[in-house]
Amino acid sequence: MRGLKARTGLLAGSLLAASIAFSPVQAAELHVLISGGFSAAYEKLGKQFEAQTGNTLVTEHGPSMGKTPEAIPNRLARHEPADVVIMVGYALDDLIKKGQVDPGSRVELADSAIGMVVRQGQPKPDISTEAALKKTLLDAKSVAYSDSASGVYIERELFKKLGIEAQLKPKAVKVPKVPVASQVASGKYEIGFQQVAELLPVPGVTFVGRIPDSVQSITRFAGGVPVSASHPKEAAELLKFLSSPQAQPVVRETGLESVAKK
Repeated sequence: MRGLKARTGLLAGSLLAASIAFSPVQAAELHVLISGGFSAAYEKLGKQFEAQTGNTLVTEHGPSMGKTPEAIPNRLARHEPADVVIMVGYALDDLIKKGQVDPGSRVELADSAIGMVVRQGQPKPDISTEAALKKTLLDAKSVAYSDSASGVYIERELFKKLGIEAQLKPKAVKVPKVPVASQVASGKYEIGFQQVAELLPVPGVTFVGRIPDSVQSITRFAGGVPVSASHPKEAAELLKFLSSPQAQPVVRETGLESVAKK
């Protein structure tokens, strides 16, 4: 009888261990802070990640830099929950230097070029060469650009390279928080510049094209895991998925370029 009880107890213990081993792991709720450039790809890929893992993504959008409350560094400074940040690579590096993001978690995601839009129905101006782009900018009544990486380059470098900084100063406007293309679509500005991936999803505009390679600025987008993340393991899995070969067709179809693997 004693042996039977021992065997029964052993069997019960084994069944309990098996039930624990095979019970589904509780899904994580990941808080993601993301800037505009990678957003279109993320929206599609995020749904795939949720379906494959059972985890859910809670997403807040904001620029990679700047003074607006929505900017990712400002959100982190307010201690908003964040398991993943996806943003301009050099802005992410600043957060790593400040000790806010785990340096070992950094994952390069995509490259993004600058493009231009006009309001839907308007003629597409020529921007195929430096000379053509310069003429288009000088002829435009108003020019809009973003308050993030592409806009910083346009304001500080592009106008100077083209030798038209003084002529553009009265009519070029930095647009905070909202997509530049939405302001062009409303008729507020005649032409608008931003990352191609941020221009393409916006209705009411016509995509003119990328600015010429000779004056182009490519922005690298990257992701990382904040040191305060509640779910660092799952966060790393999300970044691994977003940078995987499986994700690259979506990355490219949303106007981004795959990062060359060394």
